[in-house]
Amino acid sequence: MTTSTSRGSNSSFNGLLAVTISNDDDIDDDAVDPNDPFDITHTKNAPPEALKRWRQASLVLNASRRFRYTLDFKKDEERDQKKSMIRSHAQVIRAALLFRLAGERELVTSTGAVVSPTPVADEYAVGLEQLVSMTKNQSPSALQQYGGASLLHPVIGLSKLLQSDPDKGIRGDDADLLKRKNAFGTNTYPRKKGRSFSRFLWEAWQDLTLIILIIAAVVSLILGIKTEGLEQGWYDGGSIFFAVILVIVVTAVSDYRQSLQFQNLNAEKQNIKLEIIRGGRTIQISIFDIVVGDVVPLKIGDQVPADGVLITGHSLAIDESSMTGESKIIHKDQKAPFLMSGCKVADGVGSMLVTGVGINTEWGLLMASISEDTGEETPLQVRLNGVATFIGIVGLTVAVSVLAVLLGRYFSGHTKDLDGKVQFVAGVTGISEVVDGVIKIFTIAVTIVVVAVPEGLPLAVTLTDKTGTLTLNQMTVVEAYVGRKKLNPPDDLTKLHPEVLSLINEGIAHNTTGNVFLPKRSPCISAKQHVKMHVWITEEDSGNDAFIQFNQDGGEVEVSGSPTEKAILSWTVKLGMNFELLRSNSTILHVFPFNSEKKRGGVAVKLTDSAVHIHWKGAAEIVLETCTQYLDSGGHLKSIEEEKVFFKNAIEEMAAQSLRCVAIAYRSYDLAKIPSDEDELDQWALPEHELVLLAIVGIKINLLVYSLSSNYINLNLQDPCRPGVKDAVKVCTEAGVKVRMVTGDNLQTAKAIALECGILMSNEDAVEPNIIEGKTFRELSEKEREQIANKITVMGRSSPTDKLLLVQALRKGGEVVAVTGDGTNDAPALHEADIGLSMGIQGTEVAKESSDIIILDDNFASVVKVVRWGRSVYANIQKFIQFQLTVNVAALVINVVAAISSGDVPLNAVQLLWVNLIMDTLGALALATEPPTDSLMNRSPVGRREPLITNVMWRNLTVQALYQVAVLLVLNFGGESILRNDQDSRTHTIQVKNTLIFNAFVFCQIFNEFNARKPDEMNVFRGVTKNRLFMGIVGMTFVLQIIIIEFLGKFTTTVRLDWKLWLASLCIGIFSWPLAIAGKFIPVPKTPLSRTFMRSIRRLRKSRAVE
Repeated sequence: MTTSTSRGSNSSFNGLLAVTISNDDDIDDDAVDPNDPFDITHTKNAPPEALKRWRQASLVLNASRRFRYTLDFKKDEERDQKKSMIRSHAQVIRAALLFRLAGERELVTSTGAVVSPTPVADEYAVGLEQLVSMTKNQSPSALQQYGGASLLHPVIGLSKLLQSDPDKGIRGDDADLLKRKNAFGTNTYPRKKGRSFSRFLWEAWQDLTLIILIIAAVVSLILGIKTEGLEQGWYDGGSIFFAVILVIVVTAVSDYRQSLQFQNLNAEKQNIKLEIIRGGRTIQISIFDIVVGDVVPLKIGDQVPADGVLITGHSLAIDESSMTGESKIIHKDQKAPFLMSGCKVADGVGSMLVTGVGINTEWGLLMASISEDTGEETPLQVRLNGVATFIGIVGLTVAVSVLAVLLGRYFSGHTKDLDGKVQFVAGVTGISEVVDGVIKIFTIAVTIVVVAVPEGLPLAVTLTDKTGTLTLNQMTVVEAYVGRKKLNPPDDLTKLHPEVLSLINEGIAHNTTGNVFLPKRSPCISAKQHVKMHVWITEEDSGNDAFIQFNQDGGEVEVSGSPTEKAILSWTVKLGMNFELLRSNSTILHVFPFNSEKKRGGVAVKLTDSAVHIHWKGAAEIVLETCTQYLDSGGHLKSIEEEKVFFKNAIEEMAAQSLRCVAIAYRSYDLAKIPSDEDELDQWALPEHELVLLAIVGIKINLLVYSLSSNYINLNLQDPCRPGVKDAVKVCTEAGVKVRMVTGDNLQTAKAIALECGILMSNEDAVEPNIIEGKTFRELSEKEREQIANKITVMGRSSPTDKLLLVQALRKGGEVVAVTGDGTNDAPALHEADIGLSMGIQGTEVAKESSDIIILDDNFASVVKVVRWGRSVYANIQKFIQFQLTVNVAALVINVVAAISSGDVPLNAVQLLWVNLIMDTLGALALATEPPTDSLMNRSPVGRREPLITNVMWRNLTVQALYQVAVLLVLNFGGESILRNDQDSRTHTIQVKNTLIFNAFVFCQIFNEFNARKPDEMNVFRGVTKNRLFMGIVGMTFVLQIIIIEFLGKFTTTVRLDWKLWLASLCIGIFSWPLAIAGKFIPVPKTPLSRTFMRSIRRLRKSRAVE
């Protein structure tokens, strides 16, 4: 049986890159409030109590609506409950689900067994229900029963019943796959349908303030029809009702669009690509295409794709916490061979026979019962909700004040209508008129709350592994030393003794998790055959576990595995290795899977003559230290002590060329000393000393793959960095983001790649502590690590612990740290970092789950895109906050002053709802969708505690708000005298004045949206035409405002304006542009106002505490 390479083993050679985004050293303790519930700097590791604390921090209306974009603890609890229920009642739940699906698919369900449209039960000697029961109960006796005569390895017997082969898998042709899907089902499950648009309408309607407005609208509608008749009386209530419905629909559309985006992201995340063995070939398929009978290799970090039984395993450990809820690692062997779908491979390697897929597994039942959530919340989300909560409280306070003032003036007889008549006279005014008047006042107060609460604010939000991230991850052996002789080309057979060649091929064939597939029609490729071959790597195969195909006379040799394994296997194939023959003529006794700590892996092999060879392969300098002898190219065994300097120099020379250096060694061992008991054999440590060095190879990471001529690769060594990486590193550096490379390669290789990629600028920079070995860093005290962490640029020969220690040291120093990685050993650092970025192609499932962002193309240049988009999102949020606060301040001040002074407000409920629509949803869409620009990378990074509202924003919004308040108050109190003429009545003049105030206010917001685009730039129009959504929203708002004023006056209580007043409104709005330019000449202090204020408060508290 063959297995494919482990992604975990691949990452042991590679590393991870830490990106320092910002530093908060300038923030002193006086500026930080430890009691601030919204100051959660790292929500990934925050306890649930801390995340719940900010939700309960203050009075918040409509908490379910305000916090709808954050983590839902209730859903998490429901998920755990469903998980427990499925574990206990899997068979009942499965039967119910099958019954439902049978009805949907017109299948017949009888006694729990599904009869497919094409009966195929007789095709297999074991049925679906038997397999489900065996796996559910994890019954060894049932497995033994199906195993027949193969009592020692019952899975062999079971595989025969399923018409599969433990080594070669199923046939895998279309007919075979269809038959298996009909008999045992597919590895899919009925996805829980996403929420429909009507559901989002229902949720948007749950806003308490909107419900109050609807009730007020209904009452107003009834009273209006009663007092004024149907023809005229429905306008007030109907207009409010229509405005509320419009707000609900727009909100629901926005939420629904975001939900669809999440569904697409989840579908991409769930479509895991993995390797299986079919017909003896290792192929890559989607997890949804797995069928019963498939043979699946398992590697560190993989997700178990289906229920199954272990075929072979070496140190195989499974994390079953995703199903059992217990964070306990379970070791799998022949005594505990059952594997559950959805679990993760924590350690070791192995292979499994699939026995259950889809809803016939507990994982499938769970996935069919739950829906994906939006994931973890971020510190930014918490802070945004803090800002939204604060603004909402201010709005609520203002609304209550306005309500009290208006009610007081109304019942005291100080409120007059447009004709100057007192609206309430005790004992004279009818009850219906009083109710109508109170409802109008109450509606205005509630509308102020609606306007003040920033619904659009949450809407506005919606380190690197060197191998495969900085490099193309396409590798070839380009240098090889056998003994003291350098092979040139590296696969030159004429310089190798047959015994040395045999041992090299034997070691590579067995000590690998890769695979070589050779069709019977094609003879093994020998280096003695002078044939013309070509090698290529397709785009979809260019990541981890890619394939190389050597074509020869119509036949093909397929080499699969990690890039490192693939390179070494391809090299030995050209040396004449017959992979299948070597594997079939020997027995693997014990395997030590590649270990990222020891950076090597080994295998014990028993040959046909009962001789035992132990083969090791790994980091060249580490394996070299365990060798006492070496075989020269002539097959002579010699002491290595006198030649170690030569081999070390050879390794350093290859490393200086950015070559990955791998050593291959072996030793003989006495069969009698190997434990015969299976349990003892599992615990047996492979002898790793007194080895014989066979070869040292240098692997190049190539950008281009050239044609093969004769028996060797004739290519020029290429720069190992991906195209654009050097430029990307330069952009990051200029943006204030320091790039650090942390790798398992030796220091010389790491240094060479860092120089090529621009992480190190020159050889002069390549001195300690700029470059450091992981062991050296690890041995420092915690305080010493914190002191030098910020100076480290390259760390070589690092272990997972070193990566984690570096991230922790950087974060303790106040840095905001991003980490990229692909392997399981990167998971702790990815989880600890502020931002974890995993690789979408070669990343293990464990790494992806520990990360915050998945880079789909595994390219470091994409990290720059992440930084650019991250800064863009943050900048857009600030733009929206500035815009919204300006509207809030102006609208609230205008209504409060007018209410106190005259007992009436110039902006009524319908007008305020229209302003709310412009400000919240449309404003968020216009400003929060501004595309990223290159200028964002010229800004300094933002610290984790930097205030969202900067001094520049305070200046801008203060200037605009003061201007708007001043103009509108002048119009409110002086407009009647300005607009009065002899032809119009006083009532009409007041209506024109209020309409002009409303129109000018809306125009101010339209033009201020342009100012909000560039808070710190003079030219606010740069790039505006490229944002079609922004231009469309502004244009639509302008047109709708004209329609409202000219044609919908009865609904909005407005009148038509002549061209002079339209021109006046336009001029009032346009004047905000030159005003914004003038305002930007006003200097602002560097220290944020919020920090200065908090520092003063904290010091005042301290002084009082001392007294």
